[in-house]
Amino acid sequence: MRSRFRSDRGLTVRMTVTLFLLGLLYVGFVVALIVLLKSWLLVVVLIAAMFVAQFWFSDRIALFAMRGRVVEREEYPELHAVVDRLCALSDMPRPVVAVSTMDMPNAFATGRSPRKAVVCVTTGLLDRLDPAELEGVLAHELSHVAHKDVAVITVASFLGVIAGLIVRFAFYSQVFGGGRRDQNTAAVFAAVMGVSAAVYALSFLLIRSLSRYRELAADRAAALLTGRPSALASALVKVSGDIARIPTEDLRTAQAFNAFYFTPATGREPGIERFFSTHPSLEQRLGRLERISAELGEPAAPGKAG
Repeated sequence: MRSRFRSDRGLTVRMTVTLFLLGLLYVGFVVALIVLLKSWLLVVVLIAAMFVAQFWFSDRIALFAMRGRVVEREEYPELHAVVDRLCALSDMPRPVVAVSTMDMPNAFATGRSPRKAVVCVTTGLLDRLDPAELEGVLAHELSHVAHKDVAVITVASFLGVIAGLIVRFAFYSQVFGGGRRDQNTAAVFAAVMGVSAAVYALSFLLIRSLSRYRELAADRAAALLTGRPSALASALVKVSGDIARIPTEDLRTAQAFNAFYFTPATGREPGIERFFSTHPSLEQRLGRLERISAELGEPAAPGKAG
């Protein structure tokens, strides 16, 4: 069943190309590990098991990590009402609604399909936004679900997770057990570490590029669905400003999930690192929303956009 969220051909093309390139990288990575470790069964079983675990349990993992819990309608009637209204408006399955007891204002969507999706907001977000702004944020998250880019990012990030884990394992194995290995074993470990580091770097760049575009696509889809780009822009300004005032140490746990958030938990606008960021700059997002406002004949979105 197709939702009424505006389709985005650019997003579809980028997701397809990214998955194709990551697929080639994945095959090369597995072959390299089999050659180096000389055990295809070990490599295939280990990677397959971890892939299934991440894909099928990504929603539970994310909720656990961000202290989120599923909430019933009686607990948060207004939140459920907004989700119900947006799902009816967009003609899409209703996701599970969750709340995270964090002061950091943010929201994220997760799940392997629109029928197995979870939308989670923090109490910090609920405390700071008015109903129209909250609707804009939730429409943004539901757009991710409708376009299936939540599942794509989950699958795409798997390769980087595996490569990163192998790099760490190889590093600590060398540090704590290197003296007990012969030269051949040390050479194999060094090769595994090098291949894994290269795979991690390439997958990192591919995923970041896709992630920045998907955020702009979700902003546009949400603005067109609700017809109020200015409300979404106002939410962006509020959330970004308040995150910047939260101590960095309180954001560190959340930063691992930046690719899934409405706005990144960095506390500041990126400089040169914007090329490696999961999200476009606030200025770019506000500029896009301002143009949509003009298209719809709505007053310009707040904030200065270049």
